[in-house]
Amino acid sequence: MKNIRIIILLLIVCYFPNLLLAQRFWAEDDGQYYEFSEKGIELINPKSAQRTLFLANKLLVPTGKTNALEISHFSISNNKERILLYTNSKRVWREETRGDYWVFDKKTNQLTQLGASFPVSQLMFAKFNPQGTKVAYVVKSNHNIYVEDLATGAIKQITTDGTDRIINGTFDWVYEEEFGCKDGFRWSPDGNAIAYWKLDARAIRNFLMINNTDSIYSYTIPIEYPKVGQAPSACTIWTYQLATDATTQIQVPGDAIQHYIPRMEWSLDSKQVILQQLNRKQNESKIYLIDVATNNAKNIHNEKNDSWIDIKSRWNNNDPTGWDWIQNGKAFIWVSEKEGWRKIYQIDLQGNEKLITHADYDVIDIELFDAKREIIYFSASPNNATQKYLYSVSTKGGAPKRLTPEAFSGTCEYDIAKNGQIAIFNFSNNKTAKSNALIELPTHKTLIDFRDTISKKPEDGITEFFKVTTADGVSLDGWMVKPSNFNPNKKYPVVFMVYGEPASQTVLDNFRAGMNSLYSGNMSKDGYIYISLENRGAPAPKGTEWRKSIYRKIGQLNIRDQALGAKEILKWSFVDSSRIAVWGWSGGGSSTLNLLGQYPEIYKTGIAIAAVADQLLYDNVYQERYMGLPQENLEDFQNGSPLKYAKNIKGNLLYIHGTGDDNVHYQNAEVLINELVKNNVQFQFMSYPNRSHSINEGEGTSQHLKTLFTNYLKQHCPPGAR
Repeated sequence: MKNIRIIILLLIVCYFPNLLLAQRFWAEDDGQYYEFSEKGIELINPKSAQRTLFLANKLLVPTGKTNALEISHFSISNNKERILLYTNSKRVWREETRGDYWVFDKKTNQLTQLGASFPVSQLMFAKFNPQGTKVAYVVKSNHNIYVEDLATGAIKQITTDGTDRIINGTFDWVYEEEFGCKDGFRWSPDGNAIAYWKLDARAIRNFLMINNTDSIYSYTIPIEYPKVGQAPSACTIWTYQLATDATTQIQVPGDAIQHYIPRMEWSLDSKQVILQQLNRKQNESKIYLIDVATNNAKNIHNEKNDSWIDIKSRWNNNDPTGWDWIQNGKAFIWVSEKEGWRKIYQIDLQGNEKLITHADYDVIDIELFDAKREIIYFSASPNNATQKYLYSVSTKGGAPKRLTPEAFSGTCEYDIAKNGQIAIFNFSNNKTAKSNALIELPTHKTLIDFRDTISKKPEDGITEFFKVTTADGVSLDGWMVKPSNFNPNKKYPVVFMVYGEPASQTVLDNFRAGMNSLYSGNMSKDGYIYISLENRGAPAPKGTEWRKSIYRKIGQLNIRDQALGAKEILKWSFVDSSRIAVWGWSGGGSSTLNLLGQYPEIYKTGIAIAAVADQLLYDNVYQERYMGLPQENLEDFQNGSPLKYAKNIKGNLLYIHGTGDDNVHYQNAEVLINELVKNNVQFQFMSYPNRSHSINEGEGTSQHLKTLFTNYLKQHCPPGAR
């Protein structure tokens, strides 16, 4: 239910196309980065703007072909002699994680395809060993792991039990969707072994999506999908020793089914595996250190919470990989909310813990850990939850230091070089976006000023930020875009954009705030007031109590906050209470339905897209994390589901869903429709055949959706002053 990120991506494409044209890959140690160009792969010195051709396209033409490979990603061996090239990528779940891999040998200028005997676009997560002499990869079609010797071309299959349900070296749908886990195997630092995940999804039932359009007979598309209350896939960790071909299951204490292992890595000495284990309810975290030789597991850290515990993907840009070692592998950094704020800690291999960031405010993201200089760069915003700035702190502790100059008020994004000495700096707020400055770290000295600047025009509508305090005494952040010809003596319709769940914020001080990618035209010029409010439970940097208060209350507490905030806005003299609309996608679609059903006196029109109608129909990892287990508190799931309140809807409802949605199943639409029909609630409905959760596949789809959204809004919530 996290489609808010797709909406943001659409806005980026519309307003910042240049940001997506070039991919930047920082070199390991010299502050330069690689970038694709028409010539091939170039190495750029950002200080001098000097470009050096690293790998020419003419060298990337396979034997018997006339065109160079179109490279999506690449990596370089530690000895710098070989380049691993990823091409012909295809989507698995959310991302294009399967494709073809080639190795280019810089000494011989030879280009060789890996796993050439396997079907096209079936290799996943190929990685050099530390010596650069072998590559390991997963084959998607059989879920097995292979190691290919680059000198001889010999391929060794190291797992043999892979099927569509025994998954080696990668993950099932729900691990990827809810933990960010995709790459499921790790080379040991000495290159002598591989540790990998094995998921047994044989007990997970298939959800069957139906394709009615691509054949004269319909056919089903099975997705292994554990619904709320259903046990997850059994998860185990294994090691493979290259010298002996020995495969060993790591003895992790506990029930392999009633736990999750979202993180696992090697210790720096290659003698131990370290992992994080979560219980089924995700409110207890354990860190185990396992001696590979003896297979003895040592529990070095425990944490419990009354609600849930987030993992690294929530404070590392949706990436759970890597272990942030310090003191040459004797300790590591860790993030926890146990003291009421998201703080950084140090934990050693005996489990001794030391607080690094003492200040009472939230770490938003770890931007870079510079192990060599023992500096952690992180983002935070102690005084304004809608903004974001860069801070640094020594791993030895001390007061964090804000590095972003006070002149920048808004959202500051940094792409930091791996050596931690320079960064590409992008800045935006509600009026302006500036990009591609080069700064020095940790001084934040400007080396090259911003190269691109975009400013909003007043006639297009400028986003304003405000706060409202509800009858419950809760202060909510909000943004608002008024009509461009606003007259305070007139009354205008209000359109609320809502998300409302723990997966994402909507009220952020950046250039995208107040924009609506689904509206054809300009809402401000047409005469709408466009508003979004941030309810409790949103992942804003406002402390643990704010974020965790929604536990077991999704569909209740967040809906109450939104509605009571709207009631305060209805008191504004320029708001027309007869023209109040709300819309949302995914979790926001669920919130829209709940608002229409629980507070029909406020919301007259709603557009809900890809909503969860019944929380019991969503996946177990997400819903159980925030709601508990339905076996223990079923009423919370029922009381938070739009299905319960559908009979109360009085206003105009447009419901939209893709029949090929593997995230929020089309089943939700049909269950909701049945309830609306049973209670004679009139509504309009649009299904998009075989479209996924993002509803962007197929010719004309995006434009059709925009037109549908806009026409319905204008018809049932007419714009303009009265």
